Amino acid sequence: MNSIKNHIVENILSKTILLMVLFGFSYWISANNLMVKSPNEKIIVSLFNLNNTENGKWSLNVKLNDNGKITETISAIDLGLILSEGISFDEMKLIKSSKLLLIKENYSMPHGKSSQRQNEGNEVVFTFENTEKKKLNITVRVYNDGIAFRYSLSGKGNFTVQDELTSYSVNQEATRWTEKWNPANEGLYASMVGNKIQQEEWCYPALFQTKDNCWFLLHESAVDGTYCGSKLSNKSDKNKYKITFPDPKDGRGKGESLPKITFPWKSPWRVIILGNLNDIVASTLVDDVAPPSVIKNTDWIKPGTVSWNYWSSNHGTKDFKTVCEFADLAVAMDWPYTLLDWEWDSMGNGGNLEDALKYIHSKGIKPLMWYNSGGDHTWVSSTPKDRMLTHENRMAEFSKLKKLGVAGVKVDFFESEKQDMIQYYIDILEDASQFEMMVYFHGCLVPRGWSRTYPNLMTYEAVRGAEWYNNGPEFTATAPVHNTILPFTRNVVGSMDYTPVTFTNSQFPHLTSYGHELALSVLFESALQHFADRPEGYYELPDEPRKFLREIPTSWDKTLLLQGFPGKEVVMARNKNTQWYIGGINGENTEKTLKIKFHFLDKNKKYKLRLIKDGKHDKQLLTDNSVIESIDSIDVKVLRQGGFVAVISLL
Repeated sequence: MNSIKNHIVENILSKTILLMVLFGFSYWISANNLMVKSPNEKIIVSLFNLNNTENGKWSLNVKLNDNGKITETISAIDLGLILSEGISFDEMKLIKSSKLLLIKENYSMPHGKSSQRQNEGNEVVFTFENTEKKKLNITVRVYNDGIAFRYSLSGKGNFTVQDELTSYSVNQEATRWTEKWNPANEGLYASMVGNKIQQEEWCYPALFQTKDNCWFLLHESAVDGTYCGSKLSNKSDKNKYKITFPDPKDGRGKGESLPKITFPWKSPWRVIILGNLNDIVASTLVDDVAPPSVIKNTDWIKPGTVSWNYWSSNHGTKDFKTVCEFADLAVAMDWPYTLLDWEWDSMGNGGNLEDALKYIHSKGIKPLMWYNSGGDHTWVSSTPKDRMLTHENRMAEFSKLKKLGVAGVKVDFFESEKQDMIQYYIDILEDASQFEMMVYFHGCLVPRGWSRTYPNLMTYEAVRGAEWYNNGPEFTATAPVHNTILPFTRNVVGSMDYTPVTFTNSQFPHLTSYGHELALSVLFESALQHFADRPEGYYELPDEPRKFLREIPTSWDKTLLLQGFPGKEVVMARNKNTQWYIGGINGENTEKTLKIKFHFLDKNKKYKLRLIKDGKHDKQLLTDNSVIESIDSIDVKVLRQGGFVAVISLL
């Protein structure tokens, strides 16, 4: 059967159609078309030849089967690579395809949106030959919640990838939520469709809604030092989003923009999460296709809440007394960590770093410490600047930190996604793991699945977060809508250090209500969750909201979207052990009543519901207690830019 299949593929101009059934799944080979379905048969990916010639340009087509109604989601994903030395995989001949392989995997994570991960996908490897008889493999996996594909090359040799031809053609009528490219990934998402579509370079991830109400999110995973990070560009065609390499000027012009590869080689996975909005929010596909953990014992990796002084006092860590106040806050709130941010190396006003660490340990909590990533790639001169830059420096610093009882490091200001910077990120993670040191990145790239491979990577910034209340007046007006977009975009692909839940004002004020701010502790997932307000912002809360913030987990067993739409509102439920936590926010400038259904609860059981919601004005919080079952629902009134939280526990 295999030889028959290969014969038909090699003679691609033939008009013969052969239906093969492998492992019980449909698998078509036709004149210019191959088809692979997801195990649940909802996602259909076809490979087709654009030229209808033996040597042609190849693309993937993506359709969604929604209860028998088949709709086109992505009309064409163009494929190919251009290498140095005149090697082109643009015009190619399909010479064979592998047997269908069922991918079925179960693994656990010490943090993230879900603790136990299961995924199923069908994999086929297509082998192409260019006009110089050189071969390119394209592995296509079709999962129940999306698609992943990657390029691979065998043999020997060193080459430069001059261009990756991957591009996604999107219908003119599709609505898209995209963030203009910036090296820190700290922009705002804009919604656009039709004549309002801008032509720019865009950050990952990018969200799309088709006219048939199918949703998909474009991203990448398993990026490592053998390639660079990429971005999307529709500059040439507003409805075609092409993978684009880093700008040569990124990182102060240091490092090569074009990736250099050594055969044998595999590209990162190109990832498309696909389905309805709940499928998007719940998906772990970016982690699923990343390499498994290289850390065997993860018992030392402990998610938790962190007190953080920078938001309320930009020079807070320079002041020993401020550091002690935030350590006391962590103790009062039962939070396990406090962060010493920049300027810890010039601390004064009653004590230095060693005094601060001694005080923190005496309170039974653990310190985290900030570092500048250093090097010529950043304009930022804040110290310590070079202690993470080389392997020798890192080993010396991590050894010192281990002796000082420091639990983790925050490394900042990377400003580039070039190949050398990708390797730098990974080097930090690998060296830190040798000292059982947790890591998180700021001024950085968006998650690429690394937390699965290196679970000591706890979170990333790569978001316009609460810090932007210090940067100018703009965030006051844009934050409410922005907050309702992030659960459908940035936070889908990995932990997000937004530093939420601030009730007082920093340099510029909030429009969001106290209920809205409280809900961000549920909606925004970050394994190290930095609650950024000053101590009185939490001490002055009523008992129930303060108790809620003392108990809220920062890692989850399960995540569900209950309702929502980007830019309007979002309500999510997250499960930890036997309890459920619900957070809901309104991003719009009008009051709403949100109906919350409890269909996700076990049937024929009674639960206690503790609801904390907006009061009559934006700084008032009210608490209601009731008994519910899975068949029940409640109506929650939220203020404009308002919100609520709820805790559900078995009676």
